[in-house]
Amino acid sequence: MYDHVLLPTDGSEAAMDAENETFAVATDNDATLHVLFVVDETAGPLNVRGGDERFEEAEAEGEEVVAEVAERATQAGVETVTEVVRQGTPYETILDYAEENCDLVVMGTHGRSGIDRHLLGSVTEKVVRRSNPSVLTVRVGDEG
Repeated sequence: MYDHVLLPTDGSEAAMDAENETFAVATDNDATLHVLFVVDETAGPLNVRGGDERFEEAEAEGEEVVAEVAERATQAGVETVTEVVRQGTPYETILDYAEENCDLVVMGTHGRSGIDRHLLGSVTEKVVRRSNPSVLTVRVGDEG
């Protein structure tokens, strides 16, 4: 049913909780897993003192997070596309990537944003509302 599954990750608990579900879906469908980390350009202007360095650090963190997820996926027997780190507005970048490359997006219900636990994370909500590919949301482990 699915050939390419996207797991957007920010290294948060929600993204990590979504991993096992993503690995299961990819395995069940013999699908390729795409792991995407978005460096949030909306977090502050690039021309602020230290801005370039801050974004370089965020990209390095993203590369590390993507590599760690890819390693766990490989250990689970899932074929993975790695080294997918992009800059942009997170939900827009996720939507663009998914539209071009995937037929399913799997996301945790919230990430680092500190959103009230009763709501979807703002990025997840925007992706759910606007995505052409299907979106599977996964509850964070301690949500009721």
